[in-house]
Amino acid sequence: MAQHPPEKPKPAPAKPAQKTARAAEKPQEKAEAARELEPTEVAAYLRRHPDFLASRPDLVTVLAPPERDLGDGVVDMQRFMVERLRADVARLKLVQRKLISTSRNNLTSQGRVHAAVLALLGATSFEHLITVITDELTMLLDIDAVGLCVESSQHGAGQLPSNTAGVQMLEPGSADELLGNTHVLLRSDVIGDPALFGPQASSLVRSDALVRLKVSRHAPAGLLALGARRPGVFHPGQGTELLVFLGQVIEHLIRAWLDLEE
Repeated sequence: MAQHPPEKPKPAPAKPAQKTARAAEKPQEKAEAARELEPTEVAAYLRRHPDFLASRPDLVTVLAPPERDLGDGVVDMQRFMVERLRADVARLKLVQRKLISTSRNNLTSQGRVHAAVLALLGATSFEHLITVITDELTMLLDIDAVGLCVESSQHGAGQLPSNTAGVQMLEPGSADELLGNTHVLLRSDVIGDPALFGPQASSLVRSDALVRLKVSRHAPAGLLALGARRPGVFHPGQGTELLVFLGQVIEHLIRAWLDLEE
């Protein structure tokens, strides 16, 4: 009868204790990473990496330089200069952030004015043009109220058609009284004027921009009133080039539709 060779013993499975020990290493590593480094460890690391600050210059502005004991009556000018340089860097960073923010806002405003001009140029009649100004500019310019204001003429010459809705009629001389010698007036905190925006929309206005409109020698003076419900949307420190451009486009289009001389 044939004899079978004895079977080789199978390797014993890994003990659960070994897995547990390996799993326990990870929380221990996390705990070591979370603990604060000792000053000696930081100093040793910096000695091994002398170019550490060269690749991270922003850290220099938050580190405190050591005070030097130069004796009685001697002032450490180096520390004073470092502190002044830090203040200059902080100020320049603030100016940089403001410039970037202003540039972005200018680009946004430019895009809105360009979209408004395209809508004005797309008007198919004089009445449609007035509708674009009084109704659609609020959405296109992201504001809350628009008023197209025209001074009434004592003799009726150069008046707008009587069926033109949305136009606010002003007393003669109102444009000069409001704007003085300026072409654009920016007011940061006002109460909306019903004479400029109408009785309903004026309640929304807390900041406005007034743009003089000189359509023709044969037409009464007028102005474009733009209003926002948040104070400070318009303020005297803003540039007015885009508003002047928008006003000039409106002047040219009204003059063209009414066939008026400049």
